[in-house]
Amino acid sequence: MIKQTAGRDSLGAFAPEFAKLNDDVLFGEVWSREEKLSLKMRSILTITALVSKGMIDASFEYHLQTAKANGVTGEEMAEILTHLAFYAGWPNAWAAFRMAKTVYDKENKLKAETSIFGTGAPNTEYAQYFVGKSYLKPLTDPKSTVFIANVTFEPGCRNHWHIHHAAEGGGQILLCTDGFGWYQEEGKTAQSLKAGDAVTIPAGVKHWHGAKADSWFSHLAVECPGTDTYTEWLEPVSNDLYRSL
Repeated sequence: MIKQTAGRDSLGAFAPEFAKLNDDVLFGEVWSREEKLSLKMRSILTITALVSKGMIDASFEYHLQTAKANGVTGEEMAEILTHLAFYAGWPNAWAAFRMAKTVYDKENKLKAETSIFGTGAPNTEYAQYFVGKSYLKPLTDPKSTVFIANVTFEPGCRNHWHIHHAAEGGGQILLCTDGFGWYQEEGKTAQSLKAGDAVTIPAGVKHWHGAKADSWFSHLAVECPGTDTYTEWLEPVSNDLYRSL
């Protein structure tokens, strides 16, 4: 989890104990207990509580953005608020919808502006190796030439740590085309990516790549020729690591 400082920033001098409870207990100890309840579920519960109390303010917008980053899709948020309307009140739901539409419309606008090669189909075959949703559009036939595919990541989506193995040659090249993302090799600082950047990934290097939390991201993945090539998929990128970027 990101170290929360909002309480101390706003009330540290006036109400230090409240600020401590807000930053260290609520957003520290409670939200960090992912083994008990996922971040996505905690976001849904928080949204439900705030809408039920009619608290559609700046803090609600923050929690909408957090929910989106924690994997709550626009379709899921619309269904959540529709369900809540019957329990929390129609006016509360209307107010929540207005703010949610603003937060998620930004995501849709980013999606519309990304992927000059086309978004492609949901990347279901490799979904188990990704956190969040990704899309794949093959551009060449690997049976006849070097394989190149356009990969698009939704905001917050990233693949797991992995290694491209090869007895000789191999590796991968990323050509960034749209949006903003991250690339990181094990033991090194994460590299910020934007359209026009190129990343050369040697065979045998443990790494991951994906979108930033607030942006769609697309790159061409170019498979470098080699012998006995294969990809070893490893553990997911931890939320603590990702949120610290």
